Amino acid sequence: MVIFGASGDLTKRKLIPSLYNLATSHYLNDDFAVIGFSRQPLSHEDFRTRLSDEIKTFSPEPVDPKIWGWFRERIYYQKGEFPDPAAYQGLKQLLEEVEGRHHTLGNRLFYLSTLPSFFSTVVQQLGAADLVRQDDKTWRRVIIEKPFGHDLESARALNREISRVLDENQIYRIDHYLGKETVQNLLAFRFGNGIFEPIWNRRYIDHVEITVAEELGVEQRGPYYEEAGALRDMVPNHILQLISLTAMEPPISFDPEAVRDEKHKVLKAISPFSPQEVLSRAVRGQYGEGTVEGTSVQGYRGEARVSPESCVETFVALKLFVDNWRWAGVPFYVRTGKRLPKRSTEIVIQFHRPPLPLFREAGVKQFSSNLLVIRIQPDEGISLKFEAKVPGPKMELGSVRMDFKYQDYFGSQPNTGYETLLYDCMLGDATPFQRADMVEAGWSVVQPILDVWKALPPRDFPNYAAGSWGPMESEELMERDGKKWKIL
Repeated sequence: MVIFGASGDLTKRKLIPSLYNLATSHYLNDDFAVIGFSRQPLSHEDFRTRLSDEIKTFSPEPVDPKIWGWFRERIYYQKGEFPDPAAYQGLKQLLEEVEGRHHTLGNRLFYLSTLPSFFSTVVQQLGAADLVRQDDKTWRRVIIEKPFGHDLESARALNREISRVLDENQIYRIDHYLGKETVQNLLAFRFGNGIFEPIWNRRYIDHVEITVAEELGVEQRGPYYEEAGALRDMVPNHILQLISLTAMEPPISFDPEAVRDEKHKVLKAISPFSPQEVLSRAVRGQYGEGTVEGTSVQGYRGEARVSPESCVETFVALKLFVDNWRWAGVPFYVRTGKRLPKRSTEIVIQFHRPPLPLFREAGVKQFSSNLLVIRIQPDEGISLKFEAKVPGPKMELGSVRMDFKYQDYFGSQPNTGYETLLYDCMLGDATPFQRADMVEAGWSVVQPILDVWKALPPRDFPNYAAGSWGPMESEELMERDGKKWKIL
C-alpha cells in the first residue's frame, strides 16, 4: 500500500490506525508492506519513529508492542513532489525492493490522501511511470478521497482524466461513512428480514428524515470550508449515499456491480430542482456565536482563516423526492450542519398513522407515528417506536421503543471507519465505493442548488446560533407539510 500525502492528518489519524487494527484482527497477512510518499525529507527510520509516536495518540485502543513491532518493520518512505516524474521512478525502485523483501507478488494499492487538485496529477504520473498496469497475476488499485470534483463539470473532467490511465475496476472513490457498521448493515437489515421489505414503500411510509449533525465547528479547516461549504462537503457523497442505500431496489445479487447499479438508479431518480424549487425546498445557514455544552463559542466568521464577511453555508436542509414507483410522493428531508447541539447521524423512517375510528369512541384522539430509527453515529444501532396500551381500565395508548445497540449484542471492536473499506479494496470488492456514473449523478442533484445560491448570495448570515438546530427556515421546511424534525 502506497499512501500519497503520508505526512498529513488522515494518515496518522485514520489510515495507519486502521491498518494496525486490521493487523490486530489478523486481516493482514505476512506479505504486506506500506510506503509513505510525501515532500518532507524523511528516512525510513524517521517515518517509522514518527508513526510509532503518533499511533499511541490516535489508536482507539492501547497499542500492542508485539503487533506494532511487526507492522513497523513493514513501513517505508519515499520523498517526492507529486508532479515530479523523478520521484515516481524512485518510488518504482523502492516498490521493487519492498516487493522482493516482503513477497507482495506485485499487488499494489495506491491511496491518494492529497489535496483534490493533485488527484489527476498523481494518477497521470503513476501511469507515466508504468506503476498501475496490471495483468492476470497482479492487481493495481487506486483509492481516491473526497471531494471528487467541486461541481458537476469538474467531476466529469476528473473522471475523464483518470480514466485515460485507469480502468473503472481499478478506481475506488472512497466515502468513509460507508464503512460504518450500521450503513453496511442497511442492506442486511432491509433484504435479510422478511418483515420490513414488504412495507418499505410509499404505501406505508409517510416520509424519511436523514440528519448528519456535527457538534464541532470548522476547526482548522477554514480554507477548505471556504472553498467547499456544507452542500459540497456533505450532500453529493455522504447524504446521497445514505439515500441510495435507504431507497434502492433489491439487487439481483450482492455482486458489487449489481448493488451499485441499484444505487445509481436511485440517484438518477431524484427529481432535479428547478430554480424556483431551490428557493422553496433548499435551506442554507451559517452559525454565529453561541453556546455548545455550556461553553461559549465563536461564529463561523470568527474562525481561523475564514473571511469576516464569508457567505459560505455551514448548514443545509433539503426536501428531495425519489421519483420512481416505490417512492413517488414520499419526501426525503435531509439536514446537515456544523455547530449543532450534538454529534449524531440518523436515518428516520416515519410510517403512516393508522385510521382512527376503531379507537375514537374510547377517547383516543391521535396516534403517534411509528418510527424506525437507524443510528449511524455515535452509538450505532436500530430502534423501533410503536404504540401499546397503558396498563389500567381505560383505553389509553403510550409509545414504547424496542432498541438494539451493536455493542450490546456483538461487543465493540476498535474502528476508525476505514478498516472495512481498506479491506474491501484489498479484496477487490467495490460494493461500498462510488462508480463514475454515481459521482456524476450525485453532482447533478446538487448543481442546480449551487447555481442559484451563487446567483443569489445570502443576506442574513449568520442566521443560526451555535448550539441550535439550524435556522428557522429548516423547521419551516417541514412545518409547511405538517411535519417536524425528530428530536435527537
